[in-house]
Amino acid sequence: MALLLGIDIGTTSTIGILVEAAGHVLATAARDCDLISDHPAWAEEDPAQWWDNTCAITRELLAGRDAADVAAVGVTGMVPALVCLDAEGRALRRSIQQNDARTAREIAELAAEVPEAAFFARTGNGINQQLVAPRLRWLARHEPTVLARTATIMGSYDYVTFRLTGQRCVEQNWALEAGFVDLAAGDVADDLVALGGVARGVVPPRRTSHDVVGRVSATAAAATGLAPGTPVVAGCADHVASAFVAGVVDDGDLLIKFGGAGDVLLATGTARPDPRLFLDHHIVPGLWLTNGCMAASGSVLKWLARGFAGGRSYAELDELAAAVPPGAGGIVLLPYFLGEKTPIHDPNARGTIVGLGLHHGLGHVWRAALEAVVYGFRHHVDVFAEAGLAVTRVVASDGGAASRVWMQIAADILQRPVHLVAGHPGSSLGAAFVAGMGVGAFDDWAAIDRFVAPGAVMTPDRATRTAYDEGCALYRATYERLKPLYPRFAALGANA
Repeated sequence: MALLLGIDIGTTSTIGILVEAAGHVLATAARDCDLISDHPAWAEEDPAQWWDNTCAITRELLAGRDAADVAAVGVTGMVPALVCLDAEGRALRRSIQQNDARTAREIAELAAEVPEAAFFARTGNGINQQLVAPRLRWLARHEPTVLARTATIMGSYDYVTFRLTGQRCVEQNWALEAGFVDLAAGDVADDLVALGGVARGVVPPRRTSHDVVGRVSATAAAATGLAPGTPVVAGCADHVASAFVAGVVDDGDLLIKFGGAGDVLLATGTARPDPRLFLDHHIVPGLWLTNGCMAASGSVLKWLARGFAGGRSYAELDELAAAVPPGAGGIVLLPYFLGEKTPIHDPNARGTIVGLGLHHGLGHVWRAALEAVVYGFRHHVDVFAEAGLAVTRVVASDGGAASRVWMQIAADILQRPVHLVAGHPGSSLGAAFVAGMGVGAFDDWAAIDRFVAPGAVMTPDRATRTAYDEGCALYRATYERLKPLYPRFAALGANA
């Protein structure tokens, strides 16, 4: 039976999975990844670390197995990170991550030059920090030598695919979320790329997720332990892969993804752009995902656990939070530690805790952080409703979904049942599956059901509704009250 390898280039870790096409997960492996924030609102990572992690993980997964049995490889990752390569394929600097918020000036410049309504009509995107053009403009202003040497730009998973095959390409959702695709034409447009101050040739060819784009080179084979010539597909955006694996394939299915960033994805049968949200191709051809992304969710918890909780485990912190009533004792936390993306699109927003008193303890703050992420998800659900999009089923996935305390909070704040997925290994499974589709190991997208099964359902506690309605209202109101001040905080901390 054919083996399939999936690699997930995540914000906080690199994860690999080896599966058998019959529906068996044979092994998983992971390595930590460092999110680097040298300046306020910056988010960068080292592409060399992604590659080193990929090599180590692949060797671990293949230990004791014949590499020739691997039929194909797929890579997934956060989108749209920006990686700049020179003509020889060397990364010229650390990546600028999708949750980086340094480009407020460049976003304002772009908005002044381009009518936003026309841009949105063409691309399905508003003018916001998700776009790659403002990051290229930032490089032109601050690191012109890097931009001058840049021969190719691509995303995180595109980079690892390039290191495996030597082929330069970008997967369709990287190009779409980057703001380079004309939806009517269905491809990258020269004038949209030019908004970043670069030529069309800097963006390599656009490919769909299951397209075979190359084969493992001899050099990559020596580094990873894979067999030379193994097919590699274009891969997929991690949030899209996670939604697919979780069974989000029908109109109204909603995924809340508890990763380093927080993703909210609603399946639709037609493209439904909204300037407050993002739009992506579903992995299944013909379907779409109207979605949003919170720049920092799990990464805020990691920051709290490391910096303020003395390195206590998440399980210990959850136990403390479980003893605190809904509403975290009157504390509201805004998780805008890297600015915020959807639905407010405010790179100047900052992480904020309001309502603290000397009677509060670590459990209150931890619960406030857990609630904050879900308040952000509920904000998105409200926006979906305003756009006329119905949510019929809620599914939770990724690392945070292992916390029953957090999942009960999710059900209570959303006031909807939250369905968990048994054995959901995350986005890496989606990458392995598209690899299998690319080489014919599967002939139906529904075959993903071989690997996952329905899990527990967290039922909302109706008694918490009043507290959480008020908490959500305070969450929204706190931001609106502080919004005029955030640029001043950003300016004050600019040289930190």
